[in-house]
Formats: sequence, C-alpha cells, structure tokens
Amino acid sequence: MAEKLAPDKRHSFFHGEQKVFEWDQTLEEVNIYITLPPGVPSKLFFCNIRSTHVQVGIKGNSTLYLDHDLASPVKTDSSFWTLEDGTMHITLQKRDKGQTWPSPILGQGQLDPYTVDLEQKRLMLQRFQEENPGFDFSQAQFSGSCPDPKTFMGGVRFT
Repeated sequence: MAEKLAPDKRHSFFHGEQKVFEWDQTLEEVNIYITLPPGVPSKLFFCNIRSTHVQVGIKGNSTLYLDHDLASPVKTDSSFWTLEDGTMHITLQKRDKGQTWPSPILGQGQLDPYTVDLEQKRLMLQRFQEENPGFDFSQAQFSGSCPDPKTFMGGVRFT
C-alpha cells in the first residue's frame, strides 16, 4: 500500500536548458539527485548541509555547483548525502514533517499550483496511511483544494 503513495516521478529543476537536479519528497524528507560530471574522482565531491542552506561542489574548485538557501529548514543531524552510480543523492530531513515543499531551493524552480496541489494530496494520503496502518487510502479522493498535510487533516472524502 505504501508504494502506491510514494512519489511516482521526480521533478526536474532546470537553469536555462541545463538540468541542475531532480527531486522528490515524502512526508519526512526531500531527496535531491544530481548527475555527476564524468571523469572526476568521487572523493573530490562534497556536500555541506546546514539547517537552511546547501552547498555542493568539487574540492579545489572555487565555483560551487549549488550554493543556495533551502525552501524550509531541515534537521541537519538526520540529513545526509551519498554517491552512487554517478549520482549524488542528498536526503534532507524536513524539520516540519508533512510540510509540502514547492521546491528544495528557496525561490527557484517552484512547482506550478496544480502540481503543488497534487503533491499535497499525495502527502496527505501518506500521512493517513501512516496514522492508520492496515487501511488502504490509495484510492481516497479529496473534495476541493487540498490543505497542507502538516497543518490540516480535514477535507477528505473516502469512496
């Protein structure tokens, strides 16, 4: 049941024509996926995660790949990054569980209102599933616009 409520696709953030990263989110975390440039040894990559800021770069290179404020605060002690198969995966633990992020980066690459509403609905269904194990909420439908799952649990119609 939980896999029915997992993110079905990643969102892409572009700067001009270049894809900077892909991302998705769950109730508890935001995941950022960065395709690494070929030919650079993995030990040279670094990621610095602070509660409201993230930096990604290559050691010895003065230009950072990412150096941005985050859309919302994260728990630094539970956030981490890994390198695997040419991809940097950054896991940001949301400080406010259930909050819908319109983008990982403050003020950039915002999802359109329709997609934000879809994300809020998916996260609210995840929250219902988590709080009511054994029930299948994957076919639940919301009437009207969906509130942020962090702040409101009403507006649900089960069919």
